[in-house]
Amino acid sequence: MKKIIITIDGYSSCGKSTLAKQLAKQLGYVYIDSGAMYRAITLYFIQNRVDWADTKAVKAALKNVTLEFNPNPVTGQSEMYLNGENVEHFIREMIVAEKVSEVAAVKEVREFAVAQQQQMGNKKGLVMDGRDIGTVVFPQAELKIFMTAEPAIRVERRFKELYAKNKHVTIEEVKENLELRDYIDANREISPLRKAEDAIILDNSQLSMGDQLELVMQWVEDAIMAHTS
Repeated sequence: MKKIIITIDGYSSCGKSTLAKQLAKQLGYVYIDSGAMYRAITLYFIQNRVDWADTKAVKAALKNVTLEFNPNPVTGQSEMYLNGENVEHFIREMIVAEKVSEVAAVKEVREFAVAQQQQMGNKKGLVMDGRDIGTVVFPQAELKIFMTAEPAIRVERRFKELYAKNKHVTIEEVKENLELRDYIDANREISPLRKAEDAIILDNSQLSMGDQLELVMQWVEDAIMAHTS
């Protein structure tokens, strides 16, 4: 069966990564978490006190950044490695979440990440989620999905995720963080978050994971059929 590229863009805490992982597993595709790449770069900048407002400092720092995804031997899920170290847990912490949109808005950072992402897609059979995957990274993708959900539902989902790891996080902090990230993502000069003209909107506010996967799998089948010569 013909392999395609599937892009999933959208707002924070809409479940993009969850859906992308489910699709990749169902289809036997490679899953790339583009957000994890930006989070790993942000973590490196924080750890090494890199001033991301300084172009020269950013360019110099990126020369020392190596990103790769390796499967977890227990779960089989791809996890983010920064310079050979598994940082999957660290990149999900609030200190990174608070800065990642700022770092991801830096031109040199985006160019660095996008070049790597495009190289990963050369062989097709790939699912990637992020903010600009269908518009900038893979504008030629056979299936583009733009995910959204009601703000209150997104806040609740994100709060539950973070609270499980940190009992001190408050729902007010999560709400403010999401609102700030939405604003930065949608208004940054380089590759802002926007729906590709040919993307299908998926509002999963009232969808169960099972119903969502069933719906999207039908979209996948339709896309494969439409692009099979």
